[in-house]
Amino acid sequence: MADDTSLVGKVKQKLIETKQKWAGEGRLLTGESGDAAVDRLPPGQREVQNWPVLDLGVQPEVPTAKWRLDVGGLVEAPLSWSWTDFKAQSQATIVSDIHCVTAWSRFNNTWEGVATRHLLSLVRPKPEARFVIQHGYDGYSTNVPLEAFAGEDVLLATRDRKSTRLNSSHVSESRMPSS
Repeated sequence: MADDTSLVGKVKQKLIETKQKWAGEGRLLTGESGDAAVDRLPPGQREVQNWPVLDLGVQPEVPTAKWRLDVGGLVEAPLSWSWTDFKAQSQATIVSDIHCVTAWSRFNNTWEGVATRHLLSLVRPKPEARFVIQHGYDGYSTNVPLEAFAGEDVLLATRDRKSTRLNSSHVSESRMPSS
């Protein structure tokens, strides 16, 4: 990583250094547990009405003409969609709260997008598949247990009803909320 001088390499390195610094400081750790059935706002969180932007100085602009969703790995039917293909899929709507790891929460977000169950029905994960690894345009990646990704209330969202559409200051055209 140290010799990766590309934009993605620099962003990854800055992200790693920031996370290591925060972990060393114990930042955002309250040592408290909450009861999700009772406490809508988790310990250590603050409710916001806006949508705070956390970035590392890079907000990639991905023109819809270059946007891609590629699904491969342990699936029976890999696929690759353009933005047009993605938007042509059946759209679903959910309402959920966001609880960001940077200690803010926003309630009652109405999302529109493609249900992950629809996507999974098309690609048909193999029995040995256990996780979904998501890679972003900016080099960010995360993994989610397949069981969580397949939840009935999970979307690849393209729109939050409080805004016209998701933009690069929050994500690169899509996001994965669940209620």
